Amino acid sequence: MTQLLRVQNFNVSSDGYGAGAAEHQTLEQPFGHPDPGDLFSWAGATASWPMRTDPGGSRGLDDCFTRDYARNIGAEIMGRNKFGPQRGPWQDHEWRGWWGDEPPFRTPVFVMTHHKRPSFTLSDTTFHFVDGDPATVLALAREAAAGKDVRLGGGATTIRQFLDAGLVDTLHVAVSPVKLGSGVRLWESPDELLDRYHLDVVPSPSGVTHHLFWRK
Repeated sequence: MTQLLRVQNFNVSSDGYGAGAAEHQTLEQPFGHPDPGDLFSWAGATASWPMRTDPGGSRGLDDCFTRDYARNIGAEIMGRNKFGPQRGPWQDHEWRGWWGDEPPFRTPVFVMTHHKRPSFTLSDTTFHFVDGDPATVLALAREAAAGKDVRLGGGATTIRQFLDAGLVDTLHVAVSPVKLGSGVRLWESPDELLDRYHLDVVPSPSGVTHHLFWRK
């Protein structure tokens, strides 16, 4: 079977931004100036949210997407800015991401960066730091995924690189009813992708609108 490259549960504002400007990103503010709750609250409210510490949570459409996040995923690709706020050569190898000792990925993760550093493992997640074009990095991730799909985790700039290279098979983008006004943009309009992808748009009672793309 074909190994898909999937964008899963990627969140953008109604004006197309997935995060604030990179220069505003800090250890304390991974998304820059926006409140991440404005984009992620739909997923955090579900019964299947992996970081849920109390019982309950919603069922239904949003929960299905949250539960599907890890289905048949064997590796992840992310941009350096999703891993951390540092720029240039790595000054501190003690920094191991925002996720603590139990990262939620539970697969090999390939971090795209022009500044390599040694791989390391936290629990059942191993981070590899690779310098290569999208096709080269995808080949590495597919090999590590051992027949399963590869998730393209973001951020928006990294997703656009893979879209522009024609490598993304399916995308699920959750559009929240908030405007950020500036930052790192995934698109001006989802219509930009309609020359290459089919699109279903499914509104949710939570207020987000799920955009589902698959190759033509």
